[in-house]
Amino acid sequence: EVQLVESGGGSVQAGGSLRLSCVVSGFIYRRLCMGWFRHAPGKEREWVATLVSEIVSSGSATVADSVKGRFTISQDNATNTVYLQMNALKPEDSAMYYCAAVKGNLWTWERLRTSSYDYWGQGTQVTVSS
Repeated sequence: EVQLVESGGGSVQAGGSLRLSCVVSGFIYRRLCMGWFRHAPGKEREWVATLVSEIVSSGSATVADSVKGRFTISQDNATNTVYLQMNALKPEDSAMYYCAAVKGNLWTWERLRTSSYDYWGQGTQVTVSS
């Protein structure tokens, strides 16, 4: 069974940076489509980024327009870890951040949907103060 464990959240001031990590276990990591979502109080869970491994697809990475140019999703195959590097953080980035995974690939439109992912981590809190 796929297990996901996030870490790296914390409190930072606006303009600062954080790097979130998601360690994957229980499955062949390279055959997963990995995503990051965030959930702020009073809002719906929002897609942030997706990374498809080079085995499943072409190794493509996509990020939401709201974080494009500031957030980067990447992977370390040696440690089965997916990262979300967050730079130039804004107070509106404050949320619980979740790592998600699904076996195989997803169409681009599917990557934005929470229902497309079968496995979720417990979340890590990010708080950005102004």
